[in-house]
Amino acid sequence: MTMIFLNLPSTDVAKGSAFFSALGWERNAQFSDENTASHVIDENIVVMLLDHEKFTSFLKGDTLAPRSAGISAIYCLSRDSRDAVDELISKAVAAGGQLLEEPQDHGFMYGQSFADPDGHVFEIMWMDPAVIASGEVPEVASA
Repeated sequence: MTMIFLNLPSTDVAKGSAFFSALGWERNAQFSDENTASHVIDENIVVMLLDHEKFTSFLKGDTLAPRSAGISAIYCLSRDSRDAVDELISKAVAAGGQLLEEPQDHGFMYGQSFADPDGHVFEIMWMDPAVIASGEVPEVASA
């Protein structure tokens, strides 16, 4: 089994952990402490918030880029339905996340994005299973 661990720097691990708990992502106490918060998104995806000192200890002498340098990644998570996308976005906004755009509705695909308290960007999307099964993806009209 392959797992994905998103290791993200955090200026306030406790605040970030509370945010991810509000999304329904269970905190794994085994891999959490005052410097690190591990949250299980699903059985194969875990987000790890690390304070800056802990995060930079993995960089082998490199430095953490300032958030002001821009967005370097978007973490896209799928959901089973449009309603599930809207539900997670609502939880994120209610917990203090920043809504980044209005819903993008392309008929066969639907999504929306938010930033967590540290500015990490998450896109939440749904795609029609029939489109996935067909092997052909309709063209997305540009905005």
